[in-house]
Amino acid sequence: MAKPTSIALDRGNRALYWAEQAAIVVSASLFVALCAQVTVPLPFTPVPLTLQNFGVLLVGLTLGSRCGFAALTLYLVEGAVGMPVFNPAGPGGVAQLLGATGGFLLAYPFVAGLAGWIMERGKASFARAAAAGVLSEVVLFAGGLSWLAVLTHSFAQAARFGLYWFVFAEVIKVTLAAGVSTGWQRVRKEQV
Repeated sequence: MAKPTSIALDRGNRALYWAEQAAIVVSASLFVALCAQVTVPLPFTPVPLTLQNFGVLLVGLTLGSRCGFAALTLYLVEGAVGMPVFNPAGPGGVAQLLGATGGFLLAYPFVAGLAGWIMERGKASFARAAAAGVLSEVVLFAGGLSWLAVLTHSFAQAARFGLYWFVFAEVIKVTLAAGVSTGWQRVRKEQV
């Protein structure tokens, strides 16, 4: 008689676990959408300066590879169906995914997944988080600049539009995301 009760509890625990994971993924996608609203259009490039990349890194570093990847995939789906989650400087929807920032946007799940994967492989330290952020930024800019090169037919023009103006801001975003992530990990450990 005890076995059916324990099976029911196990199923309930699994359902609760998956509901919690779904809530975390949805919340993370909305966090990135909120970060995307902090945008500064630059007159000399079609790529705006935005807080989106910070949000993507923070989601990956704090949630791990699976949840980070899932959250950013959901984010792209939300944007593709027309929800106002992308930066407001762009056209929105699928047009934004095919526009100048499309390569950056499509790289987001991989950026978050890589950052989370690196953090899962060792002790959560600032140095590990910063290294994960830098490596993830390489993936981000590889995707973004490749797509810009396709659109402009010039890698030099792609670098002018999507790299040079953003390096300093990305260093700040990586540092901030690494600091917040490792601080959050310490708080979570103290609560347990």
